[in-house]
Amino acid sequence: MRQGTAPPIVELRDVDKRFGDGPLILDKVSFAAERGDFITLIGPSGCGKSTILRLISGLIPVSEGRIVVDGTDPSSAVGRLAFVFQEPTLLPWLNVFRNVEVPLRLHGGVGAAKRSEIVSRSLALVRLADRMDYYPRQLSGGQKMRVSIARALSVSPRILLLDEPFGALDEITRNHLNEELLAIRQQLAWTAFFVTHSVAEAVFMSNRILVMSANPGRLHEELRVDLPYPRTEETRESAPYQKLVGEVSRILRSVEDLKP
Repeated sequence: MRQGTAPPIVELRDVDKRFGDGPLILDKVSFAAERGDFITLIGPSGCGKSTILRLISGLIPVSEGRIVVDGTDPSSAVGRLAFVFQEPTLLPWLNVFRNVEVPLRLHGGVGAAKRSEIVSRSLALVRLADRMDYYPRQLSGGQKMRVSIARALSVSPRILLLDEPFGALDEITRNHLNEELLAIRQQLAWTAFFVTHSVAEAVFMSNRILVMSANPGRLHEELRVDLPYPRTEETRESAPYQKLVGEVSRILRSVEDLKP
């Protein structure tokens, strides 16, 4: 590291992962994320993309190697990260406001008035301020995912981990949420780790794409995405975007060809 530069906010150093006596899932994975990066992990099923997110979050331990999150061990970084899963995982007996409030209550130390302020601000960011009294059964799939994102943002994370959050949504809704998430990031400036199977989504969202290979999971190639932010529908129609989608698709096909 050059003198005077900030250390990475997340760094993986020769990380291996296996579960019990099972096969090796990740093999010597190393990379570093700078503050403000939007890093997307893409690759064939079973290459360990979601496992990497869980390792960064501290939900599971590494088998070998080391992960440093904001200068500390992942298990000590609670409160600096938030996780958005594939499913919204909302509590059906709580309304939207109470669902977003859950992590603030769990963390403790935040009074009722402050919780209300934070929840209202988070719901405004995802354009659901007028739905705070609704229950999950009254929401569309896209609205449920917005609530899940608002809940993650309520703890003011420095790092946001997103595991295929839009994978179950139709293309139009997914595209709208991609744009909204990037607009929120422009305001709050967290670092993101994003998992998707969509090459188009990976290129649209990221400034860096990590292509993984499988059996075991290894970092195959990294690509920089130099498209300017903010990104809009015009970005998707641009020649540089379409060229990058083609390039990543070719790399992904080559990785698929490596599978036994």
